[in-house]
Amino acid sequence: MGRILAIDYGGKRTGLAVTDPLQIIATGLMTIETAKLTPFLKEYIPKEGVERVLIGMPTNWDDSDTHITQAVRNFIIHFGRTFPAVPIEEVDERYTSKLASQAISQMGLKKKKREEKGLIDVVAATMMLQEYLGRI
Repeated sequence: MGRILAIDYGGKRTGLAVTDPLQIIATGLMTIETAKLTPFLKEYIPKEGVERVLIGMPTNWDDSDTHITQAVRNFIIHFGRTFPAVPIEEVDERYTSKLASQAISQMGLKKKKREEKGLIDVVAATMMLQEYLGRI
C-alpha cells in the first residue's frame, strides 16, 4: 500500500494532508504557497510513495461553481499531465473549511493561532482525508 495525499487547493495557499503507508491515519502535512505546489509534489510523491491523490472540489450549497472551482479543475488537468500514473479523485469539500474553523476554535488555541488561514487549510485537508478513509 502507498500513501493517500489530500489537497485543499487555494488561490494563494494549499493545505495538504497525508495518510500513513497503511492508509489508517490521516495527518496534516503542511500548508504551501500554491505557486510552489507542483515542484513540491514532484519531489514528495515519488519519495513518499503516494498512490492516490484526493482534491477538494469547491461548490456552493446549490452545486454551482465558486470563485476557485475553475482553478481546481485546471489544476486537476495539470496534475494528470504531470503525474499520469497517480489517480486523482475529486471529493466534496463544501463543508470542510467551516468544520475546520469550528474544530480549531474548540482546540483551545490562542486567538492569533486560530485565525491563521494556513492552519484552516491543513485541517480542512486532514478532515477531507479522514472522511475518505472512513468510506473506503
